[in-house]
Amino acid sequence: MEEKKFVTFKKEELGVKEYIKRALGKGRISEVAIEYTPVGEKIVISTNRPGMVIGRGGEKIEELTRVLKKRFKLDNPHIDIDEITEEKLDAQLVADDIAISLERRGSMQFKVAAYRALEGIMAAGALGAEIVLSGKLPSDRSKTWRFKQGYLKKTGDPSKLVHRAHSQAKTGPGVVGIKVSILRPDVDLKDRIIVTPEVRKKAMISASGSEEASKHERVGGSDDETSSRARSEARSSAATGSQRKKTPKKKSSTKKEAKK
Repeated sequence: MEEKKFVTFKKEELGVKEYIKRALGKGRISEVAIEYTPVGEKIVISTNRPGMVIGRGGEKIEELTRVLKKRFKLDNPHIDIDEITEEKLDAQLVADDIAISLERRGSMQFKVAAYRALEGIMAAGALGAEIVLSGKLPSDRSKTWRFKQGYLKKTGDPSKLVHRAHSQAKTGPGVVGIKVSILRPDVDLKDRIIVTPEVRKKAMISASGSEEASKHERVGGSDDETSSRARSEARSSAATGSQRKKTPKKKSSTKKEAKK
C-alpha cells in the first residue's frame, strides 16, 4: 500500500510541474521544484523572465495559486521565483529555444538552430556542450544529428556534473526530439588545471631567464670553437714547415754531365 501511495503522490507532483510549465509557456521555465513544509507547499519556479511569470501586480501568480488549490487539492501553495541570469548555460532553456525555432521556421533549418545555440553556449563560458536532434530531419526517414563542441564528460562521477535536459518540437513531418548537455564553467573537475596570473608570470620569468642563459652558452661556445680552430691551424702550419726543413735537396743531373 505504501508503494501505491508513493506512486500516486509522484504522479500528482509531476502533473503539477507539467501544468505550471504549460500555463507559463515554453521557453520561460527551466525547473519547478516542490518542497513540502508543515505550513504548506513551497513551489520554486526557475525562470529567465520573472516579470512575465509574475504578471502585472502578481495577477498570474494569484491565478496559478487558485488553480493549484482547486484542481490539484493543494492546501497552502506558496510560489517563489528564482531568476536565471545566464540562460545560455541552462540546458532546459536552450532545448526549449531550439524547439520554438524549429516549430516557427520548420525542420529544414535545424542545422542553423543547432549551431546558433551551440555558439551561444560556448560564448557564455561553458567548458563543453552537445546538442542531439532526432527525428525526420530533413527527409522522411528519421535520423539522429549530433552537434558537439568543447570538453564533455560522458562516464564516471564527473558525468553527473553535466546539466542535461530534453524537449520536443512538433513540426510538419513529425515530432523532433531535442537533448542538450552542458558542462558549466563553475564545475569542479579533478583533472582540470587552473593557471593563475601569478603562476603565469613566474613561468614567463623562468622561461626568459633560461633563454638568456642558453644565449650566453652559445656565444661562449662559439668563441671556444674559433680559438681551438686557430690553434689547430697554427699547429698544422708549424708541422708542415718543419717537414720542409728536414727534407734534403736533390742535385740536378745536368750539372754533373757538364763537369764531365
